[in-house]
Amino acid sequence: MADVTEPTVCEACGRSLIPQTGPGRRRRFCDATCRSAARRRRVSGSFVKQSLTSRERKAKLYGMESPPPDSMASALAKLGKALASAQDAELRLREAVDAARDAGRTWAEIGDILGTTRQAAFQRFGRPIDPRTGAPMNDSVLPQAADTAVGLLVNLVEGRWDDVRRDFDSKVAEALPDADSVAAMWAAVAGRFGRYEQRMGEPHAHQLGDYTVVDVALEFEVGTQVGRVSFNRDGKVAGLFFLPPDAT
Repeated sequence: MADVTEPTVCEACGRSLIPQTGPGRRRRFCDATCRSAARRRRVSGSFVKQSLTSRERKAKLYGMESPPPDSMASALAKLGKALASAQDAELRLREAVDAARDAGRTWAEIGDILGTTRQAAFQRFGRPIDPRTGAPMNDSVLPQAADTAVGLLVNLVEGRWDDVRRDFDSKVAEALPDADSVAAMWAAVAGRFGRYEQRMGEPHAHQLGDYTVVDVALEFEVGTQVGRVSFNRDGKVAGLFFLPPDAT
């Protein structure tokens, strides 16, 4: 029985409902409109619950509470220390390469130790001299080229096609004239190497003739490929390539 003699209100709009007697389910809404409105609110509320941050989702998954603000600050401090350690390691690695060269070791031997080709080792650590000026070519590397190249590749893997094209020179812009052509190019890369695995190595910038070249290792489903971004002297993107590691 659904005898309801006490005053009740609609759960959606709050208006009073007519007292109900006799068999049947207890009325909760004025009409179908209020019933639909309540259903939409329930769905919306469920969506809000699901729209947690990745940190909250992970904490919930493992039965943990979200990290307090002080632990987040500690995590950033650890990140800063890790960056400083990486920079110090890069400096010590360069010093070790210089010492090996001073001791007469070849680029092929150095490349073997580093797990790369002699050309890649030379491009990363060498100090080529421009025969036209006699000046070290690495001194001509554009500042911020590494950061700019990484930003371009991040835009590419995240599908921000117009942002990828932002700094193209005229020739590259002609080859990739719109967002659709950039998307098609990235689809072709995925067709050759499989899914991008969301892992990117340290960028390495060097001078190659009149161009600053930045190589970044990218992990794909079938293995590592090198994203190469080259810049002209004006800082415009003059080339965008994906190469196997032994070709760099």
